[in-house]
Parts: sequence; structure tokens; C-alpha cells
Amino acid sequence: MLCAEHRALITATVPLLESGGEALTDHFYKLMLAEHPEVRPLFNQAHQASGDQPRALANGVLMYAKHIDRLDQLGGLVSQVVNKHVALQVLPEHYPIVGGCLLRAIREVLGAKIATDEVIDAWRAAYQQLADILIGTEEQLYRETADAPGGWRGARRFRIARKVPESEEITSLYLEPEDGEPVVAHEPGQYIGLRLLVDGQEIRRNYSLSAASNGRDYRISVKREPGGVASNALHQMQLGETLELFAPAGDFILQHSDKPLVLISGGVGITPTLAMLEAAIGTSRPIHFIHCARNAEAHAFRSTIDQLAEQHVQLKRFYCYDEHRGDEHQPDAIGLLTEARLDAWLPAERDLDAYFLGPKPFMAAVRRQLRALGVPAQQLRHEFFGPASALE
Repeated sequence: MLCAEHRALITATVPLLESGGEALTDHFYKLMLAEHPEVRPLFNQAHQASGDQPRALANGVLMYAKHIDRLDQLGGLVSQVVNKHVALQVLPEHYPIVGGCLLRAIREVLGAKIATDEVIDAWRAAYQQLADILIGTEEQLYRETADAPGGWRGARRFRIARKVPESEEITSLYLEPEDGEPVVAHEPGQYIGLRLLVDGQEIRRNYSLSAASNGRDYRISVKREPGGVASNALHQMQLGETLELFAPAGDFILQHSDKPLVLISGGVGITPTLAMLEAAIGTSRPIHFIHCARNAEAHAFRSTIDQLAEQHVQLKRFYCYDEHRGDEHQPDAIGLLTEARLDAWLPAERDLDAYFLGPKPFMAAVRRQLRALGVPAQQLRHEFFGPASALE
């Protein structure tokens, strides 16, 4: 526990974090990635370049400082961080590196007059408190996964057993363990971490599991991003080639419920909702599946969803395209997913569970619309591809 003096000093820095948190975290990342190349694989350089990673860290540091006396009010933030860390294999030895660079950044950005020795000591204690929480929770998750049937710890080699094009830009990879042993079960909505060597450089990425658990293999469905190092490397890999996987993680999972289920996705955000749909279709829950795509050529898994809708009367599906090129694959609407369209496609009963995933502006709009249409806030669930951030 932090002493009262430390808590007071941390609280006093909140206004500075609100106004200059991104400058601090941007400097922190430059320091750490320049001086500690061993941690570079843990960070997506595209997220660094876009500013998403520094913004997400700035928000996390600010939330921690604001709730230093009430850590229980951080809600799902700790769980999100822990699961991302586990999927990328963040280990206890990484924490001193992060802590040392963060304290240096605080001193160098805020200046010695503000970041006094007393302030630095308070932040050192606060960081250690948070590190201890994360390390302990991550160790528990590592151990539970390793001890589960088919589980493992660290990296495990998998080979590409099948490659299936799903759209003009998304390809599914079916990954089987090289050792031929079973694989640990995953919850619908979870993701795996993988490690690749590209041009001699190690990179690590998370990819949603796009099919329900079967104990034999995993499926990821990867969008080929322009300039995307990992996505382009995965699209170029051939059958039989191997890569290293870390065990499934993630807290964006389908919850057990009898309420109507609404799954809303944009673009490649469809991937975790597919596993959720596959798991829920065997129940009696009414399911409304809403997907937004650029056009028919970019729309992955349409035939799969259409076939399920034909076989299961509880499933209703709706498609919204940015543009329509006049082919036979008609969408239900053209343009943006508006509140009026969402109103027409939701179940009449708004006491429902909604899961949504896609680009951040898309998710922010969907969240606003669902709230305006009367869906309870506590029944809205979303995930981020990449660093988490506020949708408001």
C-alpha cells in the first residue's frame, strides 16, 4: 500500500497528466525503444507511428493516478492490460525496464522543479504497486493456461494446414500444432499471440480467433494491410510453414445469457463475432448479426453467414456497404450504419446483449446509437484491435 504522502503527490500530478500526458508517454517510448531493443517486439511500430500507443498509455497512467485511492474503480482496464500482456508474453523482467524509462520520462518532460525527488519517489512506489498487481495476475493466468488440457506456456510451434481466401483482402489460416497434441480451449472472442521473424526481425502480434474452439487447431482470419509487416508476411506464408503461437487470451468473450444477442462488426472486426456466433447458434437465443463492409468484394464470410441464417430461424442477418457495385450480392443498406438503420435491425426488446468491434470511429458511433436506442450501458461490450482507448 502507498503511504498517504505518496498518494497525495500522485494525485497532485493529475492536472499535469491531463494536459501533457501524451508528451510524457511519447518521450517514454522513444527512450525505451532506443535503449532497450529487447522489448521492441512487444510493441507494434505502426501503433507508435500513429500515436495510438502513446495515447493509450497516457490514458492508462492518468486513470491510475486519478484512482490511486480506489483502484477497484479502474474497472476492466486492468483485465484488458493483463490479457494483452499475456498474449504477447510480457514477463516480470520487462517491468524494471518500463519503470526506469517511465521515471526518467517524468523527470525529463516535467522538469526537476515539478518532478522533484519526492514526486519521483512517489511515482516509483506507485509504479511498483501496479507492477506487482500485474505480474501477480499475469502469473496466475500463465499458470492456469499451462495447466489446462492442451495448454502450454511460452511459445509453441504451429504449422499452416490450410489457407482460405475469405474476401479480396482477408485470408483465413488454419494452424495446427507441430507436435500433434491437443490445443487448449478458447472462449469465443479471444485472440492468440504469435511470433514471426520478418527480414531477421522479431515481431509479435495478436489475432482474433475466428472459429469456435475444437481442441485440434486454431483459425485466424488476417486482413492484408497496406504496409502491414505482419499481415503481409502471413499472407505470403505457404502451407506447411511454421510459426510460434502463445496461448489464447482476452476478456472480450461471449457471456452466458438468455437475452437476445446482437453482434455488430465493421470490416475485419467480424473475426471474433464469428466465433461468438458459432457458439451461440446452438442455443435458443435470438441472434441479430449486423456487418458493415466497404463493398461486396471486401465482405468476408458472407456465404457462411447466409447459410447459417437459412438453417437457423433464430438468426437474422443484415449487411451495410459503403458502396454497391451492382453485383448479385445485395446489401440491406448502402452508406453508413445510422441510428435509424440500427433501430430497424435490432430486436424490438432492447434488454439485449450487444458486442461490437471495428474501427474506433465506427465503434464510437455504434456505442452512441445503441445507448440512444435504449440498450443498457452495462450490456454493451467491445474490444480494440491494438491499444485500448476511450470511445467517448
